[in-house]
Amino acid sequence: MDDAPPEQPAPRAAARLGVMDWIAFVLLAIGLISVATRALPLSAAHATFDRILPLLIFLGAVIILAELAAQAELFDVLAVRLTAVGRGHNVALFLLCMAFAAITTMFLNLDTTAVLLTPVMLATARRARVPALPLAMTAVWLANTASLLLPVSNLTNLLAANRVELGPLAFAARMALPQVAALVVVGACLWVFYWRHSPSHYEPPPTHRPRDRRLFWVSAACAVAFIAAILAGVTIAIAAVVCAAILVIAFAFWDRQHLRWSLLPWRLLVFVTGLFLVVDTVGRHGLSHWMSVLISTDPTGAGVARAATVGATMSNALNNLPVYVAGEAVIPVANHDQLLGLLIGTNVGPLIIPWASLATMLWLERCRAQDLTIRWPRFLATGAVTAVLTLGASVGALLLTR
Repeated sequence: MDDAPPEQPAPRAAARLGVMDWIAFVLLAIGLISVATRALPLSAAHATFDRILPLLIFLGAVIILAELAAQAELFDVLAVRLTAVGRGHNVALFLLCMAFAAITTMFLNLDTTAVLLTPVMLATARRARVPALPLAMTAVWLANTASLLLPVSNLTNLLAANRVELGPLAFAARMALPQVAALVVVGACLWVFYWRHSPSHYEPPPTHRPRDRRLFWVSAACAVAFIAAILAGVTIAIAAVVCAAILVIAFAFWDRQHLRWSLLPWRLLVFVTGLFLVVDTVGRHGLSHWMSVLISTDPTGAGVARAATVGATMSNALNNLPVYVAGEAVIPVANHDQLLGLLIGTNVGPLIIPWASLATMLWLERCRAQDLTIRWPRFLATGAVTAVLTLGASVGALLLTR
């Protein structure tokens, strides 16, 4: 007779779904119902999907690229190099992480920072045996707030630069002071809220050697190629898909066990699709009117501050990309400063709610993959304080350069 305990039934899928998973499904359901009931015309839904499809492809491919690069230990090697440069001093490590995150965001865009740099930060903490949360928060806050300087730093920047007809250098000259102000405030908040509690010294870890040097060098080449392709102006979706495909092929030859369906960030793709459908529906049934009322068409300093405040607030309620698009539509073409105020609000404001920006959602995916627990009350409280202070400083800097 078999005395082994009876096999326990596998937990239901619904029991494994988190809060963000349910939000994603509810948003998608509302969006599909809107299309089915013609609250959102089928032609409009088709246009929306055509617009976000390249973004969805990019998100899926770039997360697969980052996950496989992490499995190839690329980030572990980079983490050891970073801690070695810091020479065991917490302040030096803080400044290095700030600079690394800011430069990556400015020149490669905020989504690249969220996807590729977050694992580096977490690996750095693990190798140096220091708390991981300060480094993780540096990645997510800098991904959002260091995205003001160049058109390539953020998708909203590209829209704004075209609207105000500023080339990359002219755009950078206009946004340089707001960017500096944002970095100073965010750096101070990161130190006070997270970094000052870390040990003053750490022991730099020994050199890390990857277990499979072939996969390591292929992943490094794919990461460099991805960055180079973006700098060269290649479409981000194409760059991400090609680099991810090359790395998948390498793993298929040398380490097939890490190729699994869970690499695909399905919950994020569902969330983004549902979000855009819902926002488009709401826009057709009063959002555009209310955005016009909230933002106004005042080109003065008060109007700039108002647009920035509305952009930051609405971004945390919805998401910064559709909020920027909705706000841009109601700002007169001649009100360049007001548009830049809206841009600042939608860039530096989304530090409070996880779905406020795609970068934050990408960052959360990386944290979940590394089993880093985020305490949401603290995240919300410190994010709210930092968002308010950063918004005030960066908008004030913009008004000084008028």
